[in-house]
Order: sequence, then structure tokens, then C-alpha cells
Amino acid sequence: MIDAALRPLIEAREHDPFHILGWHRDGKAWRLRVFRPHATAVAAQIDGEWRPLSRIAKTDFFEWSGDVANAVPARLKIDEGGHAFEIIDPYGFPPRPLEQALYFFAEGTNYQSYRLLGAQPETRDGVAGVTFRIWAPNAGRVSLVGEFNRWDGRTHPMCSLGASGAWELFMPGLVDGALYKFEIRNRNSGAVLTKTDPYARCYERRPATAARVMADSAYAWNDAEWLARRAQWDWQHAPMSIYEMHPGSWMRHPDGGFYGYREMAERLVPYLKDLAYTHVEFMPVMEHPLDESWGYQCTGYFAPSSRFGTPDDLRYLIDQCHQAGIGVLLDWVPGHFPMDDWALAHFDGTALYEHEDPRLGVHQDWGTHIFNYGRNEVKSFLLSSADYWLREFHADGLRVDAVASMLYLDYSRKADEWLPNKYGGRENLEAIAFLREMNEMVHREFPGALTIAEESTAWPMVSSPVYLGGLGFSMKWNMGWMNDTLDYMSQDPVHRRYHHERLTFGQLYAYSENFVLPFSHDEVVHGKGSLLGKMPGDEWQRFANQRLLLTYQAAASGKKLTFMGVELGQPWEWSEKAELPWNLLAYEPHAGMLRLVGDLNRLYAATPALHDLDFEHSGFSWIDCHDVEQSVVSWLRQARDGSYVVVVLNFTPVPRKGYRLGVPEACAYREVFNSDSHHYGGGDVGNAGQIKAQPQSWMGRPASIELTLPPLGGIVLAPVRG
Repeated sequence: MIDAALRPLIEAREHDPFHILGWHRDGKAWRLRVFRPHATAVAAQIDGEWRPLSRIAKTDFFEWSGDVANAVPARLKIDEGGHAFEIIDPYGFPPRPLEQALYFFAEGTNYQSYRLLGAQPETRDGVAGVTFRIWAPNAGRVSLVGEFNRWDGRTHPMCSLGASGAWELFMPGLVDGALYKFEIRNRNSGAVLTKTDPYARCYERRPATAARVMADSAYAWNDAEWLARRAQWDWQHAPMSIYEMHPGSWMRHPDGGFYGYREMAERLVPYLKDLAYTHVEFMPVMEHPLDESWGYQCTGYFAPSSRFGTPDDLRYLIDQCHQAGIGVLLDWVPGHFPMDDWALAHFDGTALYEHEDPRLGVHQDWGTHIFNYGRNEVKSFLLSSADYWLREFHADGLRVDAVASMLYLDYSRKADEWLPNKYGGRENLEAIAFLREMNEMVHREFPGALTIAEESTAWPMVSSPVYLGGLGFSMKWNMGWMNDTLDYMSQDPVHRRYHHERLTFGQLYAYSENFVLPFSHDEVVHGKGSLLGKMPGDEWQRFANQRLLLTYQAAASGKKLTFMGVELGQPWEWSEKAELPWNLLAYEPHAGMLRLVGDLNRLYAATPALHDLDFEHSGFSWIDCHDVEQSVVSWLRQARDGSYVVVVLNFTPVPRKGYRLGVPEACAYREVFNSDSHHYGGGDVGNAGQIKAQPQSWMGRPASIELTLPPLGGIVLAPVRG
């Protein structure tokens, strides 16, 4: 008859295998018990001698009892049908006290829970191994499975850590790179699930989904000077020109294979340096199963995608950017997660990370789950993920995707498809509190690091500090400006006078937030066409329009972002399935576009008037916003030191000679930039470098100047004194 105490383990229902396995007192003697379902024989090294263990009849238990001088964790010799190997018994290492760390995790304030949960390489009692911990509060049993035990959940049951909902097992001798998952049995339904580790730092290559044991990084960073400067960085008054990039399709090998992180570093860093970008923003590098998702359906919140190399390879890429003076922003997706049954969804057989009710827990647009931001352990998980990328990878900021979908309970839902908050409103109070806490944590722990919101509504004070009632982001994408601008530019120039307000309306709210002006990946996919493809007219006009558009962006108030391929004048939509069309640079219009982008970035960075007061009314003043008939706008950009530039944009294909413009003073003005330069593929219509203003008042200004405006062109003028 089988001992009733052994049945829960045999039936894979045991929550505390340590009270059965390992060494235990048996009267005045000791008993060693081992459970190995595939073993034909087991022996243990006891007091320096190998002793065979006897199988308990009709079970997979093996045991030995007798006097022992030193009941240390036993070295076992296991024979599995001719395959013999030695291990140290993991059930000789009971769980260690972790009350404080688990308390903070349950409180939602353990911002480094990646040091608590997941696979933690460590040494116990002189034995090297890996401690595995997982949070599964509704499990009746959790087992560690992997190549080391034939993926058999009976072999290595974990120990419950009580009310915390966490489970633990130390595995001696497990090597770096070992594959593993968790087998979870729900305590109510009895359903058995096999899940990958949400805290894993590395995964095997898609489509496989197992986690890998990853040793602590020994990478030697060389960016201390960069981080010290960043901590003192006055980003509000500094130039920021961001290159948004999809790592999987920026550049590929001839056979279509991905560039690795280190290969990207060798090509990307000098490229960005040549084009004078201040920052690169990587679309999600977090592990994700589907290439077509672009990374926004993330399954590895602590692991760089193995498509492109190891975590240290990513560290190298970021380090190289920093040494070249280029900041690195990472897209981060706390707004939703995929429904894959091997990942976070119904992790322990219940809605653990998500809401059970689909009116709260499911994004209908994307077919994904929504995090339960009101659950403290979920907050610890997400806040730890943010901390991890900033601390372990020295990222300079996080661009938070789809913030609007987090803020509103009725986001993209019909009237009967959502549940109101406790006050009857549509605001997601838990998500708001989470975002505020995330922003406070980032700005407190990582001086100079930025958080940028992709928020597509008029939610107030997104980029205002939490202590003033805001959400606490550093900046927000200006989606309204982007939509208005692209709508205007898509119009035939003969009709633009009827849409002039699209150019001017944005100034009414331009300083309500700290805005980034984005031409992002979302605008060049899903049938929208490329940026160049949106431009009307023949080929020359399309290129001139895009050059004018980028000049407008560079000279407007706000930091800048462009998606990869814009600088090439890419004529078709972006696809994640192929690299950028680098061959286009053999053709002069495309090469000219590349030169224009680099020169605009250099002008923007070198001219305080174009960036110093990006977020303040005092940095911008209209000269003339009413020239509807000629579709011309003009303004001043100013810096705190009083320096300024004059910006004039002509949105028609008609050159305008003798165009009189009011200016602040009767001095010479040098044309420091002209988008119609032949250097960029234009016709060289302009003002011959320098022109003198007259003391004739105009447009409310004390002086005026007569200009030649290039067709579909923009110019920037700087005063020349003395």
C-alpha cells in the first residue's frame, strides 16, 4: 500500500515537496528520499561512500535510511535506462526567507522584482546553481521543466512560499543557457499549463518559446561620461532629433537574414552620426513571437529579442551609441499583451495579469489582453520592466506605446462593451495611477532619462509633473500636428489655400504640452503610402514637397522624430519583411534627400533659436500667418539669449520674387538654409546667400526685406550684424 503522504507528489498535486524529498529524521536515523520517474536505479554519496537507494514498490520513489554523520545535500547517481549521470539533490536546499522582498512585491513597490523572480544564478552552501521563482498564486502545484528532466513536470516540483503566491526551487549545477519552462496545475480546475518565464532574461529563437538561464552580465560599459552628462542634461532646451528605427528591417544580409545588434552598431552608429541625429528610438527590442507584430506584442518584458543576438550584444550597441554621443530610446509596451497560451495569458489558469471580464481585459482592436493595473503584483512586474531596461541596458528613455488605450475604459468600444470606473466615468483610474508612479520612478531613479507618451487624444497635462496633477511624462507625441500637416501636404497646391488653417491651428495648443513632432512608422504602413507617396504632383514636385515638409518640421516648435526611410525619399510603404531600399541612394533625388536631412539636423542642433524654447510661447512668433492666397507662412524662432532666425515657407510650385516680409531689424540677413538648393535636388531659386533689409516697417515690424521664395521651398534666414 502506498503511503498516503506520498500520493500528492505522485499525482502532481504537491505544494511542498521538501516535506517528502531530501533528508529527513527517521527516529534516531536519517532517511533520504528521491523521486525520479525515469530512473531505473539511484545511488547517493553518503559520508563519502556510494550507497544504492531502494525503490518503494509500485512508485518512482527511491530511498535510503541509516546513520549519517553529515546530512548535507546528497550527490546522486541516476541511471535512466543506460543513461547515467550525477547531480546534487535540489531538495537538499530548502527555500530561504524572502519576506521583505515578497512583501514589497505584493505591495506593488518592488521595482527590481527581476532580482527576485525568474531564474537567479547563485551559490548556496558552496554549490553553484540557479534559483527559480515564479508568481502563480492560484496554482495547486508548480514544476520546473526543461531539457534537464525531459520536460517532465513530475520530476522537479517547486515549493510554495505561502500567501505570497510565489514558488521556489534551487537547481544545483544547472548551466548557463539551459532551456526551461514552468508547468502549472490550477488548484481549482486541475488544468495543467506549460508557461514560459515572464521574468526570463533570454529566450530561445522563435518559433520556440522556452526561456534560457542567463548568467548575470559581466559587460564592461564605457559610457560613464555619457551618463554623467545625461544626469545634468537640460533636455527641455536642448536639440532632440530622433531616428525611429525597426531593427529587423533597417538593413539585412543578402540572404534576408537579420543584422545582429553588434552588426547594427558597426553600420548604424556612423550613419546616425553622419546625419547628425541626437537620438535613435528602437521599435520594441523586447522578445516577441511574431515578426509582423513589429515587437508591439511583447512576451519577454526583461529579454532583448534573440533574433538579433544576446543581451550583451544589445548592451554593446547602446554603449557604442553613447560613445558616439547618440542617445537611445526604447519603445515599451505596458498597454497590452498577446493571448498566446504559453505566455502571460491566464498564467496560472486564472486571469492573473489581465482582467477576467473582457470588457476590461481585452483589446478588441488588437486581439490582446489588457494588464490589470490595479493589481499590485502586476504593478511590480511592469515597473520592474521599466527599471530593467534603464538600469541594465543604460537606455536613455522609454517611449510608451498606445497610452490613450490605457487611459480610457471605453477606448475603441461601443456603449455596452465597457465598464465605468467607481465614479461612473470612463477614465481608467488604475492605469492613470500606474503611469504616474512609473514616471515618478523613472525620473527619480534615472536622472536625465526621458519618458515619451504616444497619446492620441486631448488628455490634459500628459507632460506635466505628477505633483501638479499631470501624468508625469517628459514629452508627448503631437499627433494633432502630424495629422493636420500630412492632410495639408497631401492636397494639390492649387487647393491648399482652402486648408490653410491646417498650418496655423497647431499654434493654439503647441505649448500645452512638451511636444515631439513625429513622422512615425504608423504613417507609412497599412495602405497610407510612404511620406514621399503622400506628396502630390510629378516626381520633382513630390521630392520638393517632402523637402519642404521636413524643413517645416525642423523649423516648428517641438522636438523632432522621423521614421527610417524618410531620409531616403522612399517612394513606397515600409514593410517589415525587407530592408530599406538602400539602392535608391544611387539616384540623385534620393541622395539629395539624405543630404537635406543631415543638413537640417545640423542646422537645428547648431542654432539655439530653433531648439532652445521649443516648449515655450516666447520661442515662436508669427510674422505672417494670413497669406492664404499665396500659401506662404512665415515666423520667427527665438532663443533665450535673444538670437533669432526667420523662417519662410512657400507651399505652392510658384517662385515668388519681391516677396516683402517684416523683420525685427534693418540689417543683413544670410540665407542659412534653402530646401531648393541643387545640393538637395532643387532648382537653386533663392537669395544668393545674403540680402539687406530696409528700415521700412511692414507687418508690424520695424524693418522689411524683399525675398525670392523658391517653389515648394522653405528658407531660413539669420541676421548678420556688424
